[in-house]
Order: sequence, then C-alpha cells, then structure tokens
Amino acid sequence: MNLLLVEDDPMLADAICDGVRQHSWNIDHVADAVAAKAALVDHAYAAVLLDIGLPGESGLSVLKAMRRRYDATPVIILTARGQLSERIRGLDSGADDYVVKPFQFDELLARVRAVSRRSQGRVLPALCFRDVKLDPAKRLVTRAGQRVALSAHEYRTLLALMERPGQVITRDTLEDAVYGADSSIESNTIAVFIHQLRRKLGEDIVITVHGHGYMIGEAER
Repeated sequence: MNLLLVEDDPMLADAICDGVRQHSWNIDHVADAVAAKAALVDHAYAAVLLDIGLPGESGLSVLKAMRRRYDATPVIILTARGQLSERIRGLDSGADDYVVKPFQFDELLARVRAVSRRSQGRVLPALCFRDVKLDPAKRLVTRAGQRVALSAHEYRTLLALMERPGQVITRDTLEDAVYGADSSIESNTIAVFIHQLRRKLGEDIVITVHGHGYMIGEAER
C-alpha cells in the first residue's frame, strides 16, 4: 500500500511514517498544500492522510482540488479540530473519514484499511469508445483488449473527455481536470497530452474542435 501524508508537524509526521513503514507500507510525506497537490498529480496513492491546519492554504483546498479533477483516492482528514462543524466541512468537501488528534496509531491504520476496502469495492461503470475502454475502478485503459500504459496526466485527460462523450471540452476545463484550478501550466501542455493519447490509442480517438477545445465521440452502450 502506498500512502501520502500531508502534515506540517515534523514530530507527528515522523511518528506516522515510521509506524506505517514498520507495517511494510510505503508512505510519502509533504508539509504543505502546494507540495501535496504536486505529489497527487504525479503519483497514484491508495489513500491520503491529510491535515487540515496546514501553513498557507488549508488542507481542504487539497481535497477540493482532488475532487474537482475526479481523483477519487480515499482521504482521511487528520486534525486537532474536533468540532462537529469542522468534521462536517471535511466530509462535505469529499473526505472519506475523519480522525481527531491525538489518535491511536492502530486506529489510524484500521481506518486506512477500511477506506481502502470501500474504495476497491466501489462499482464504477467502465467508459467505452470504439475499442478503447477505460475502467475507473481499476484505473485501467485498454485498446482492443490490450492494456495501454498512460501517464497520470494522460489518464486524467482521457477520463475527463470520456466522461462527457459528444461534448466539446475546453482546454481550461481539461487543465482543471488534470492539474486542478490552482495550477499554472504552459499553454501547449494539454495539446501534448492529446498528441500522446492519439499516438497510443489512435489518431481519431480525440477530435480537435478548433477555437473551442477537444471532444470524444458518443460512448458505446
């Protein structure tokens, strides 16, 4: 299991990371929202342990950015704020669970296992166009039954298009889906991802609608 910990308290972060690694799990640690968003764009995690009270941007901004770009990775919020209103805000923003500091480490691991099981058990419909199939539950893309290796950026670009078959998606919308609304990227980045998708899946898989954006054809039923 590969986890991401977003926590600005170095002593607590060290304790959590040490405990997780003793259970033979992998864990990456970042201390602020900006680093968390970058890590989540570049890597896939089984779950995220997210502190709300980060320096600068709140941890909730990380969570909201994930959900805006259709990242369904389970999130457990870690916070010293035990008020009901704070728990509700976190859950309404898309968190899967909530642990109030101080907590027992064994309980944290049990909650990670629980949200991971629930995530694996979600029934998400596969998306199809011609012989291309995208399975969100497994994060798997195939063409004519053969697995196609996509980068995280390419996968999110394809997912955003296939979730809206027959609709023109603007470049700005695709940028938000891939990077989140807070990111600033070069103007041709999405075009590069589209080029890579065409190379791997077929030249006519994505249609360019000049002056407007991109689209994929109607999904097969």
